[in-house]
Amino acid sequence: MQKSQSTEEIFYMNCRAAYLAVLKSSLANITSKEQLCLVLQQAGRNPSKKTLGKYWTQRTTKLNFDDFCEILRKEKPTEESALMKAFSKLDINGHGYILHNDLYKVLTSRGEKMSPEEVNEFYSLAQCNKDGRLDYAQLCRLLVSTAEQCQTAAIEKLESDAKLKQQNFGNQTEISQKDSTPQAVPPSPELPPRTEPDATPRKAESRSSSRPSSARSRRTSVSTNITMGASSSTKNLSEPKSLQAWHHMSTKGCFFLEEDSEIVSLQYRLHLPQTSTVFLTIQPLNLNLEDERPSSWMAVDTALFLVTANKTKEDSNLVCFTEHRDREKFGWKGELSAGTYYIMPFSTGCRLKRSRAPAARTAQLVYRSDGGELALTKEFRAALSDIFEVIDLDGNGLLSLEEYNFFEQRTSGEKCDEDAWAVCRENFDTKKNELTRQGFMELNLMEANDREGDPADLWVTLESMGYNRALEMVEACPFLIDIYSENTQPTVQPISLESSTKILNTALQKSVMSKGEAKTIRGHDNVIIYTNKSEARISSVIANKSSHKVTVHVNNEQSKNCTSSRGMNVFAVEVPARTKMVCQHVVPINEKQEWTYHCVESIVP
Repeated sequence: MQKSQSTEEIFYMNCRAAYLAVLKSSLANITSKEQLCLVLQQAGRNPSKKTLGKYWTQRTTKLNFDDFCEILRKEKPTEESALMKAFSKLDINGHGYILHNDLYKVLTSRGEKMSPEEVNEFYSLAQCNKDGRLDYAQLCRLLVSTAEQCQTAAIEKLESDAKLKQQNFGNQTEISQKDSTPQAVPPSPELPPRTEPDATPRKAESRSSSRPSSARSRRTSVSTNITMGASSSTKNLSEPKSLQAWHHMSTKGCFFLEEDSEIVSLQYRLHLPQTSTVFLTIQPLNLNLEDERPSSWMAVDTALFLVTANKTKEDSNLVCFTEHRDREKFGWKGELSAGTYYIMPFSTGCRLKRSRAPAARTAQLVYRSDGGELALTKEFRAALSDIFEVIDLDGNGLLSLEEYNFFEQRTSGEKCDEDAWAVCRENFDTKKNELTRQGFMELNLMEANDREGDPADLWVTLESMGYNRALEMVEACPFLIDIYSENTQPTVQPISLESSTKILNTALQKSVMSKGEAKTIRGHDNVIIYTNKSEARISSVIANKSSHKVTVHVNNEQSKNCTSSRGMNVFAVEVPARTKMVCQHVVPINEKQEWTYHCVESIVP
């Protein structure tokens, strides 16, 4: 009986087919707008310059496979009826054709203007020139069929290459009920690799399973099923009774989404002069203090990882991480030896994701007063006030040069030196040699005046800080860190604005592997899946101890009320030899309801 693929599997296969038609691996990145156009065309899309510009901006340097899948979900193939409707607007008399001269004027003067050479090439592609007329119905059929042929060719290439096909869904073979429950085998280097007796006739191996893909188990698979209760009322983080008498330091920061969906934030250096019991917490920072509505990012998950500050960050060792929770606050309590540590904030990316949809409106940033002078709108001033609150790391209501430079690094990639800062102090409102909130407003007004009211540079600043065109902070999450020490005064210093990918990934892997359950994939004792369950999230790590690369197919289709950091229910992870890799993080969509994590990991031969 032929098994039908789920909609998610078909979508994922089409994504991979298009991607691998242009790139060598799903781990490779799209590195140019032209390459993005090619991959989209292989997926049966016909992207316009405007569409390409929406996903490949001036700040974009790369897009990964997950980004591409997200784009395809939003950019549906153009239907013939939509094309006909667009062309028919030019055919006022309904003759079924458009004169070349009329079309030439439209194509070279409206919308995405084409050059004369591009128009001539467009005519030659149509193959329907008759007496200076364009049969647009025939052209529409040609455009749609060409897009479909590109997509079909990409899928056929994937189907013809057994290795590429297996990287999508593995060997979908029929197996006996006896083999349907994978055995969890603890990792043991002393045990030789097990060999599975092949009791199934070879002829049957070519048949597809009749069972649903979400329920299907394979000889080379392992499954994990975890049911979690509603977590919105969770409270297993308890403050020390005498906390008010402890030494206290606090600092702020913000998670920012990059173009490639990577999350960056400030890193911090913590110094303890002597051994002490310490209480660390992190939580999203609510900026809506004037009304009862919480800020939109308050549901974003947060965490802190504390590592030793060795000579190089790469040599650092995981000390602890915030694993206890009180609603949106996450914390850790324990004893720390005297010394210096790195504090690394972390968010899974499950709820902090790029918004591809354009804002419903574009806010006005500046206007001309009755006297003709430029002024900032009330809405823009409110956004700037929130930005000031986020970059005022110590919360003293003033911006130091160090705090301002983290803002400059984020928005322009440059830094303000002492001389430039002296000029700022002379021209804008300051207090104690630091910039006030009013001074920060004046600085942005000066920038608007320098551009004679053109808000382009102001929008670059806002978008860098996570705002969309409606002045909503949708791609950032401000947070607050508190450090309490019982016996000594701690000091905290922000040191860099980065993702710290390598050291943070190492800390993540160690936290999951030290606390999580280990299962080997049947028949592959050197490939181990570690799954760690906490009150806030479920995380998994793949450890490949073999001497060759493995591709692990991951299926979350039977999970309920869950969202993955991968953004997909079905995906593949390529893990190099002797390497560990974070597979995914999963959190509930609705924290007020029960959620079930059901994941099947399979080795792709």
